[in-house]
Amino acid sequence: MESQLQVERVINILKQDLPTLFEQDISYDIYSKDIFFQDPVNKFKYKFNYRIIFWTLRFHARLFFTQIYFDVHEVSQSGEDRILAKWTVRGVLRVPWKARLFFNGYSTYKLNADCLIYEHIDTWDRNPGEILGQFWRKGEES
Repeated sequence: MESQLQVERVINILKQDLPTLFEQDISYDIYSKDIFFQDPVNKFKYKFNYRIIFWTLRFHARLFFTQIYFDVHEVSQSGEDRILAKWTVRGVLRVPWKARLFFNGYSTYKLNADCLIYEHIDTWDRNPGEILGQFWRKGEES
């Protein structure tokens, strides 16, 4: 019962943190010090590096986008020690042709015995080259 409450706490923090990750920092107390992260372009371990990736996301969001959103569709427990978050990234690049970025993905989080996230794996619905290719397409007029 106690561990289920801890899992619910982690889910609630993720629901709160994820939608604003391009605007403000996340809560790091739900992650283990040796967290492992992997997405289609990055792979690393340890909380210090995890903090850097989120700082980098915010920095690049402000630098390269006039609008950027991390739409969270669902965050739920998908196993005894797993949480699944389904999301979409969308934005408008800071270029004269107003290129639009759009891709879907999901994050799989694994919890240790202390109910801390020790693994975060992101999966995208297209490869990084396809996503980068969106930068060169003319966006729709607003």
